[in-house]
Amino acid sequence: MSIEVAARVCHEAIRALQQATGDPEPVPSWDAATEEQRRSTILSVGRALAGASPEQVHDEWRADRDAQGWTWGPVKDSRARRHPCLLPYDQLPPVQQVKDKLFLAVVAAIGDAG
Repeated sequence: MSIEVAARVCHEAIRALQQATGDPEPVPSWDAATEEQRRSTILSVGRALAGASPEQVHDEWRADRDAQGWTWGPVKDSRARRHPCLLPYDQLPPVQQVKDKLFLAVVAAIGDAG
């Protein structure tokens, strides 16, 4: 299975989790996602396939967001490029840590199936 297909599956799993947990701004579907969102997910899948831990995947996501001009904010606001998860992994709320673990679990399951 290609990394892009795996990224699509991971993206949709995270989207479903965000919707189920009441995220006020869940990511759009893969087909409606921005190039930046798709690229970020593809990079994270590559990191996961390389054996990164949830903390490492999160730290790399955070560094990528920083490089794109995002800053921490108490509420996710894509237009203002603010995100409440731009924190060290150990400071994330439990549901956000679960999201990172789910991401890695989906990548592993896809890898095992492929």
